[in-house]
Amino acid sequence: MRKYFHAFNIGIQNNLTYRFNFLARALFGLIPLTAVIMLWRKIYAGKGDDAVIGSYTLAQMISYYLIITIVDALTAVNEDDWQIAADIKDGNISQFLLKPIDYLWFRVCLFLSGRVTYLAVACIPLTLFILWLHEYFVLPASAVTLGGFLLSAMLTAMLQFFFSYTMAMLAFWVTEVSTFIFILYAFEYIASGHLFPLDILPAGLQHVLAFTPFPYQLYFPVGIYMGKVTGTELAQGLLIQLSWVLFAYAMARFAWHRGIKKYSAVGG
Repeated sequence: MRKYFHAFNIGIQNNLTYRFNFLARALFGLIPLTAVIMLWRKIYAGKGDDAVIGSYTLAQMISYYLIITIVDALTAVNEDDWQIAADIKDGNISQFLLKPIDYLWFRVCLFLSGRVTYLAVACIPLTLFILWLHEYFVLPASAVTLGGFLLSAMLTAMLQFFFSYTMAMLAFWVTEVSTFIFILYAFEYIASGHLFPLDILPAGLQHVLAFTPFPYQLYFPVGIYMGKVTGTELAQGLLIQLSWVLFAYAMARFAWHRGIKKYSAVGG
């Protein structure tokens, strides 16, 4: 475990070198969020003061996007997939084949260090933004709700990372993985609830999405926080989310073992 803690520590130090980039990303990330909130305000304004869209009032809708911002800060995979693909193409993974360290868990440590650094840098502008809209921001209804949210957020982070890692493994077979990464990102952005709450969709489409991992990459933890997922549904949802994490982990391992058989060291 000491070697992975050391990798985590190195990741923190490397990320702090680019702390201004993290701050700029956090600040500019609030611009589209502000635009989305203004858009929903306009939509609700045209429907009257007591308007409800799906099951959301205006306050609940804005709160939904504020919580999404928090979950995204905790769990988003930013450049890890690109770095993994570059390691494969440049031959940098050769060293991991010769040393007693698992490349997957090495990358997990770097991913977690990136999230910690981002939160440390982005917490001030994010907190100020939430305080600006504090009348819309809700706190968890209970300790159980908070605990379920935090557990789900951790599973969300692992789910997103393992899927991104698996996608990056395509670099063993193709020279450019950017198209595949963008396609996955596009599906995640829409089907995970980032663009809009999934429960405002038609029931049939919600049912189809329930058989995919996408709702568990963002919408599910937000639903827990807002009290829309409770009791037995919460327990079942966490179990399903854990199952998707284990599936994504198995896919990541499978892709690595198949890819290594085709790997030819170039540089490194």
